[in-house]
Amino acid sequence: MIPTRRTLMAVATAALLPLTACGGGSGSSGSSSSAGGTYTFWDPYPQFDASSDWGRQVTACGSAAGVKLKRTSYDTTDLGNKALLAAQQGNAPDVMLVDNPVVSTLVAAGILNKTGDLGLDTSSIQQNIIGAGTIDGASYGVPIGANTLALYYNKKVLSAAGVDPVSVKDWASLTAALKKVKAAGKKGITFSAINTEEGSFQFLPWFWGAGGDLTKLDSAKGVAALSLWKQWVDAGYAPKDVLQNTQTTSWQEFATGDYAFGENGTWQLGNADKAGFGYGVINIPAQNGGSAPVPTGGEFVTVPVQQDTSRYDVSKKIVGCLTSQSNLLATDTTLMYVAPTAAVQTEQVAKNAELKPWVAAVAAARGRTSGGLGTKYPTISQPLWTAVQSALSGGKSPQDALAAAQSSAQKG
Repeated sequence: MIPTRRTLMAVATAALLPLTACGGGSGSSGSSSSAGGTYTFWDPYPQFDASSDWGRQVTACGSAAGVKLKRTSYDTTDLGNKALLAAQQGNAPDVMLVDNPVVSTLVAAGILNKTGDLGLDTSSIQQNIIGAGTIDGASYGVPIGANTLALYYNKKVLSAAGVDPVSVKDWASLTAALKKVKAAGKKGITFSAINTEEGSFQFLPWFWGAGGDLTKLDSAKGVAALSLWKQWVDAGYAPKDVLQNTQTTSWQEFATGDYAFGENGTWQLGNADKAGFGYGVINIPAQNGGSAPVPTGGEFVTVPVQQDTSRYDVSKKIVGCLTSQSNLLATDTTLMYVAPTAAVQTEQVAKNAELKPWVAAVAAARGRTSGGLGTKYPTISQPLWTAVQSALSGGKSPQDALAAAQSSAQKG
């Protein structure tokens, strides 16, 4: 995802759940693979027009496959809903780029083909990245790249407070750093705890970093993570407006130069370079040290089910073109993504050393729908972000808030 859409993250999945589309499109959008013609492609990048690098790449991949590729762009949530409706009506696009948490919902609706059935090779893709689109051992798309979360820090603010960022290795050392920053007259850390998927997305590194399990929201480990955030808000280390902060507004706070740390994503690197102050990036620490697992963001190139199966040969060529090593480098550079393969990651870091900590963060990341959660994730995520809101606002204790969340998730 990119800045204008990442704020939505997997909320699309929740919107899709009520629909139970049957699979099978007519493929009426173009001619059969043997006759060239027009193929349809949907993506969630409306901010990139036909003249952009991405737009030109899509056109070129159609030409390379011997067809005209008609591209239509939708907002993330809109794309997922339209995909289900199109499948029900028998006119699904030939190729579709979708947010990774949406893949499991589309698979449950019978809309997507397995990459193995299409003969697409995913052996070079990092397992934790492709895991977000893998259901019951089968992958249903090829990831175009990944993004995730880490901690940006303001070098000047930390230096003035006598904090060495290298000293931040766990929750205790991070909290101690925040205390020093506040004592020095600056602000501690900003993040997004809004009551949407963004809130869950930003909380997950702390939840997983404590060893939390999404099927047991109210475990002592989950309570420890929520208690940490509440401690920061109560102590003034984090602003109360985290309850309303999106990832965009949270970044805007960090960009003022008053904060020591900002939890945000790969996609902010371009903005960080424009912020006007020296910054660095460290991985989000786990409770007792090491890097916390962070959620993967990013999209999968998928091939929806068609009644005219002869179209798959060309669709496969289009997917192969869009995800080839040479094109991945250009695409992931444009999107500020970490590539899904080690080979392209190496090329990225060679061209831009600032991506090195992000490659490490992605290596420690996990899919929100991985581990067999699939379409259950939205029924867990919404109670989770509700619990975060309730605890940080003082409505309930972290324990009570997560107990209510667990009860709600079990009903879902």
